[in-house]
Amino acid sequence: MVMRLGLFLLVFMLGLGLTLPTLAQDNPRYRDFLAKHYDATPQGRNDRYCESTMRRRHLTSPCKDINTFVHGNRHHITAICGDENGSPYGGNLRISTSPFQVTTCKLRGGSPWPPCQYRATRGSRNIVVGCENGLPVHLDESIFRP
Repeated sequence: MVMRLGLFLLVFMLGLGLTLPTLAQDNPRYRDFLAKHYDATPQGRNDRYCESTMRRRHLTSPCKDINTFVHGNRHHITAICGDENGSPYGGNLRISTSPFQVTTCKLRGGSPWPPCQYRATRGSRNIVVGCENGLPVHLDESIFRP
């Protein structure tokens, strides 16, 4: 009896371990957050990086005024939504307890239509995110000062 209960718990825990990452992948707002703001290993982090990455991520029809890419480990970004790497920051926002490398792309020129030209600003700072079901779904651009 004890052996069966132990086996059941083992199978349950393995299933739970496989289900949680799948649930994260199924969250469209989280996937959208990653597509707009996450770049683990950026190449260059200059104006050209901004222009090509913004275009590749479909953020240029119309040209987005400002967008920030967060670099590093995705787990550390997700951990902001819990106590491991985040703390409350007013409303339903959370601020990271550790800084991240970021590249902020700011639109140059007046036209909101392509071709879009961006100015890159590199930095390291704490980031503020909105969370939903323990996952980041919004990056608060207001704390970035490019």
